[in-house]
Amino acid sequence: MTNTPRVGVVGAGSLGFHHIRILRDLPGIQFSGFVETRAERRTEVEKELRVRSHSTLESLLEASDAVIIVVPTSAHFLVASAAIERGKHVFIEKPITTTLEEADALIDLAGTKGVMVQIGHIERFNRAVRAALPYVKKPRFIDSERLAPFSPRGSDVAVVLDLMIHDIDLLLTLVKSEARDISAVGVPVLTDMLDIANARVTFTSGAVANITSSRISREKKRKIRIFQQSEYLSLDLAAGTGEFYRLKSDFNPLTLRSAPADIAAFVDRVKLHAPDGEPLKLELESFVTALKGKGPVEVTGEEGRLALGVALRIVKEIELTLPSLVGHAHHHA
Repeated sequence: MTNTPRVGVVGAGSLGFHHIRILRDLPGIQFSGFVETRAERRTEVEKELRVRSHSTLESLLEASDAVIIVVPTSAHFLVASAAIERGKHVFIEKPITTTLEEADALIDLAGTKGVMVQIGHIERFNRAVRAALPYVKKPRFIDSERLAPFSPRGSDVAVVLDLMIHDIDLLLTLVKSEARDISAVGVPVLTDMLDIANARVTFTSGAVANITSSRISREKKRKIRIFQQSEYLSLDLAAGTGEFYRLKSDFNPLTLRSAPADIAAFVDRVKLHAPDGEPLKLELESFVTALKGKGPVEVTGEEGRLALGVALRIVKEIELTLPSLVGHAHHHA
């Protein structure tokens, strides 16, 4: 591969459109075009973004050194394995695949072919998360809430793999230990799969997380709170902002016994800051940096597999209380 890798996009839906938009103008690469199975959509995107399209995946792979895969989750394995088999590096939107068997097969194939795999867990590049990471030490409890109105995109899998997996990956990143015990509940509402889910995850470090995800809410909400010894972080992922609270070093607990006190008197409040940047652009820039051998793969295939493993365990736990889901979850999620 040259110093100017040729990078293309598979899939031009609502998210694929933005991958194409950014890659078209990204310095340091040659945009090799995109492929989309729906002819009408292909023509529409080609005209709007003034980029080259391909009529087949084979044509795009022939013209590319690496591809960004933005197709329905159920097609991730088929498309990614075809690309890897041809020796092409791949960026796969989350989740990596629908099953652990597929994930293992992709990772093994990539190792055999000597190609790179990066997974699109975009919240790692969220401004609030980037600002918070230096303050995260040993989380004891994490509360995460992700709500969104219904969208057909992503509805081919359960909400756990569609939305909650973002937070699962963040939890694994923040806690840096494995999920030990999981209890979960959820229900299908608009689809025949899970549309709302809640999980309580206990990690080997002793940390506990409570995660809620819904894709049938009236409002959008993406918030996460992190509690650790004498400290607390509150992040608004939608706004990309956050605050850090810590007990003042000169705090005397005896003062609380004498009279009511304003929390500001014994807690320092720090507004979190990180350089601004569109998360998707930062994510794609990291992929290009790794392609050129100038930096690490930010989210490896193995990390994508870990997140998928926890997500599938959550789905399995919910199946125990909703036997009617059995079959749907494994075929579609």
